[in-house]
Amino acid sequence: MEFFIQQLLNGLTVGSVYSLVALGLTLVYGILHIPNFAHGALYMMGGYVTLTMMSKSGLPYWLAIVISMIVIGTLGVLLERLVFYPLRDAPPLHDKIAAIGILLFLEAFAQFVWGADYQTMPTPYGKVVNLFGLTLTAQRLLIITSTIAIMVLLYFFLKKTFIGATIIAMSQNREGANLVGININKVAMMTFMISGSLAALAASLASPINLVFPGMGHLVILKAFVIIILGGMGSVPGAIIGGYILGFSESLGATYISNDYKDIIAFVILVIILTIKPTGLFVRRGQS
Repeated sequence: MEFFIQQLLNGLTVGSVYSLVALGLTLVYGILHIPNFAHGALYMMGGYVTLTMMSKSGLPYWLAIVISMIVIGTLGVLLERLVFYPLRDAPPLHDKIAAIGILLFLEAFAQFVWGADYQTMPTPYGKVVNLFGLTLTAQRLLIITSTIAIMVLLYFFLKKTFIGATIIAMSQNREGANLVGININKVAMMTFMISGSLAALAASLASPINLVFPGMGHLVILKAFVIIILGGMGSVPGAIIGGYILGFSESLGATYISNDYKDIIAFVILVIILTIKPTGLFVRRGQS
């Protein structure tokens, strides 16, 4: 029984990272209907910025994470202004091609600046914690608690603030939001900033138990797309629930089936759920 609970905790850790990445992705899709393939590159850049702030500037872990969130959030705004905004009236295929181009450029940039080698991110939370007979590192506890706190804060931000209300309004009806005086350009910029910051946070939390390298965003972004399709495109609750479903499934599947098939499980789940409910688990109101 303890072994099973241990695997659930591992799944909770992985699912927390997936949910953070998927949240940023689904916010952008909900507002602009852009499948931002470059989101995985923002995740990767977030890991590198945090690592650089710690190793080169000697900053503490948390301060390095805050700086990384600001830098990558700003990068997200620049991408929206310089790339996606000029393509707002272009055929839908154009923004997808642009996103893939950004992904390739940022990966090449990372390889040029930091090299292609795998790098380890140090953490002050590396000690092992025994909790009710379960063994896990303090970093994993940090991932779980931090993610839950961020999700709660994001919920209150979207539901209880004026800016959050404008984001929700624009996701429901962009033309209607514009007609009632909402500045859709500012909302788009804010959404990209939040999306980039969440990606940087997810990478900064996950990198100490994984590694930092130019291609670290590939598999993560594929699974994030699986998650937002599972949960319903543009659905914030769907992104959260979908992330944890995938995390638990991977952890239990790797343990009781085979670790070799761990990464295939995401796509098997996608096929099963979409066969049962093609619109995803939490289709947004007015979406079909």
